[in-house]
Amino acid sequence: MQPLTAQQQETILAAALGYTLTLGNAKSPDLDQLARAEIIIGWGKGISDTVLQSDSPLRWVQTWSAGVEKLPLGRLEERGILLTNASGVHAEPITAVIIGFMLMFTRNLHTALRNQLERKWHSDGKESELTGKTVVIAGTGSIGSETARIAKAFRMNTVGVSRSGKAVDGFDKVYTTAELRKAAEAADFLVNTLPLTDETQGLFNADVFNACPEGAYYINIGRGATTDTEALMAALNSGQLAGAGLDVFDPEPLPAGHPLWGMEQVIITPHCAGTTDRYADRIVELFTENVQAYLKDGKPSRNLVDYSRQY
Repeated sequence: MQPLTAQQQETILAAALGYTLTLGNAKSPDLDQLARAEIIIGWGKGISDTVLQSDSPLRWVQTWSAGVEKLPLGRLEERGILLTNASGVHAEPITAVIIGFMLMFTRNLHTALRNQLERKWHSDGKESELTGKTVVIAGTGSIGSETARIAKAFRMNTVGVSRSGKAVDGFDKVYTTAELRKAAEAADFLVNTLPLTDETQGLFNADVFNACPEGAYYINIGRGATTDTEALMAALNSGQLAGAGLDVFDPEPLPAGHPLWGMEQVIITPHCAGTTDRYADRIVELFTENVQAYLKDGKPSRNLVDYSRQY
């Protein structure tokens, strides 16, 4: 479990009347404590065999992250464990990173920073703006929807891509995931917010990048393995893509010798797009709402993971 302030602990206990709250260290978990847990907030390596025994009292896991691909989903489902993720907690900070990437590329701020380090006064005169440009956002959940809302403030065209293709507020049009390449045809910016599942593994490949208009930008704040990195680098090297803003990679950390580090048209952040000093407060808010529903109805009300979809 992550560190919680005294106030955050009090908030949880006030919602979970009759329960005790024990803080543990995810890096060196106390297996004896976990063996007695009905509810776990977070997860840790090496705890599966303890908490998923047939006689374990565990009923519900609330993850600290939005992605759940690193958890033993099959075993959790087999045991009938309720699983909720942290989807929605990241919407504001990640949207800021996505918009930040787009602004840096349109205003050439990434090259300006490099020029500053060299004390070089230079502009190639190719600065542009977001007004009138089209952002195609794969994933119309909390992050995608918040990004579309803010993009509208810049008078951008917003296109969504989702599994269902259902209309969502803030998007001018929504395609199904099967229509990703068609959606990409309009993209000045192609934004990937998708979780890693069997269906999304390597989804962003050469076909998708080649479908984009020449000079488009790719932004990935979802999961690294949803992207064919070799295909991405080929598109960047050929000029098919003008640049990429990347917060996630496969593998992570990105090896020091990886070619992406040396590409001046690439902006790299170390999987920190969702990091914020308000993170724990939002997790606690989510959890307390869920624990109240759990105590009343037997299951949490928000972010219940569908094992068949892996998110």
